[in-house]
Amino acid sequence: MSDPSLDASPPALQLSGLLKRFGEKVAVAGIDLTVPAGSFYGLVGPNGAGKTTTLSMATGLLRPDGGSVQVHGIDVWQHPVQAKAIIGNLADGVRLFDRLTGEQLITYTAMMFGIPRTEIAPRVADLLTMMDLTDAAGTIVADYSAGMTKKIALACALVHAPRLLVLDEPFESVDPVSAANIEDVLRGYTASGGSVVISSHSMDLVQRMCDHVAIIAAGRVLVAGAVDEVRAGESLQDRFVSLVGGRHSSEGPQWLRRS
Repeated sequence: MSDPSLDASPPALQLSGLLKRFGEKVAVAGIDLTVPAGSFYGLVGPNGAGKTTTLSMATGLLRPDGGSVQVHGIDVWQHPVQAKAIIGNLADGVRLFDRLTGEQLITYTAMMFGIPRTEIAPRVADLLTMMDLTDAAGTIVADYSAGMTKKIALACALVHAPRLLVLDEPFESVDPVSAANIEDVLRGYTASGGSVVISSHSMDLVQRMCDHVAIIAAGRVLVAGAVDEVRAGESLQDRFVSLVGGRHSSEGPQWLRRS
């Protein structure tokens, strides 16, 4: 009889002792995190907690000072080409080739990932439709609104059908109808075996969509696991505030009050 542990597939994402410093500041202080394959994993924390830095290291954009990252068992920093081929990444603040039209940008991204030429146009059309960008397909990305830019970047992250999607604030500036459509797509993606890691400041969205969540602060994981376990009988918002702290009950200074 075979050992079940030998048959178990590796997690979608494994962070081990991840560390990053910027000068004297420790941005990420030895994070350990396991994202099960097929999960929808939320990463939440206050501003400056280290979320974006962690995701940048996890996707090969920022080299860690210590620790390791594996995606489906592939070391991101030892085998970056193989690892990045199965990652779809929507990173915060990364510049797009915004002098291209939306259609050209997705097409260019598909070519970079080696998608067969005959498959590119249908994929691009599907993604433009899914993101409600068909009418803007011929407009250069530099003329897009913030929400449209976010959606075209997400389309580029999806074009090569990755095994792992890493999305940093994907719904920021996106209108409610498009956000609902994207949620449906992501649910279908995880239902078919894909894995999603999402950072968000929206506790309601994370509680509604994610099956796992990690709360981080000051570059460390405070708690991680299934959403219901992390909530511990509270709303995710209340649990987050109780762990992170910093809530002010003051009504504000006297000069700001109208009466």
